[in-house]
Amino acid sequence: MDFITSRDGTAIACWHGGTGAPLLLVHGTTGDHSAWRAVLMQLQQRYTVWTMDRRGRGQSGDAANYALARESEDIAAVVNAIGGNVNVLGHSFGGLCALEAALLTANINKLMLYEPSISLSGSGWSAEFESRLQVLREKGAWEESLLLFFRDLLKTPDHELNALQTGPNWDSRVAAAPTILRELQSIDRYVFTPQKFHRLQNAILLMLGGESHTRRYKTAEMLQQCLVNSRIGILPGQQHSAMRTAPDLLVHTVTAFVDSAP
Repeated sequence: MDFITSRDGTAIACWHGGTGAPLLLVHGTTGDHSAWRAVLMQLQQRYTVWTMDRRGRGQSGDAANYALARESEDIAAVVNAIGGNVNVLGHSFGGLCALEAALLTANINKLMLYEPSISLSGSGWSAEFESRLQVLREKGAWEESLLLFFRDLLKTPDHELNALQTGPNWDSRVAAAPTILRELQSIDRYVFTPQKFHRLQNAILLMLGGESHTRRYKTAEMLQQCLVNSRIGILPGQQHSAMRTAPDLLVHTVTAFVDSAP
């Protein structure tokens, strides 16, 4: 494990292994670096794979004043520390952070955004949901907060939620539950401004689960129109977490894009 210092002095924990071109994996809400466990070994056979704990979870530090901009600075700091042309895959909220990070460093090569948390009409959560989440936060009921997030907001099917609860990184997800509310609030406050991304020349793959909600397709179509060198890639039969539900498919999708000609 290495620690890389972000712009505001926060220590970001990173791990790396494998050989080949560098590939950084950025996890989403409730996750940490272990979210990529099912695909890590396969990817390390082709690339030098870096994973990180985003701030506020795992081995990484945190700061009193949270903002999405700090998350993007964290990714840019890790990319710059790796050096060279780094391919980056960001999932969900990590995808939003990775997209913003591409504006902060010239060291990102290809960029893969798996259903980034950019909403065209807010995050989709109600005042009642926030109130329930706040009550659970005050009680320190972090597992209940996590279950509320998956069941009521993400509408995670029971069989997938059961797989999560019995999986090897459920405890780390519970530990990351205190960060859920601030990320949801960041999604609500975020305004996508197409003009500032027009200068991005990176090859960008907008990854979508074939069975994902139509709102995610609308977001991907909007991004494709605004990002000059982007295309949409569908993961058949999947929803929001193919790295867990179809690891071979996700690895194939990533390698086909990273290894393709410019």
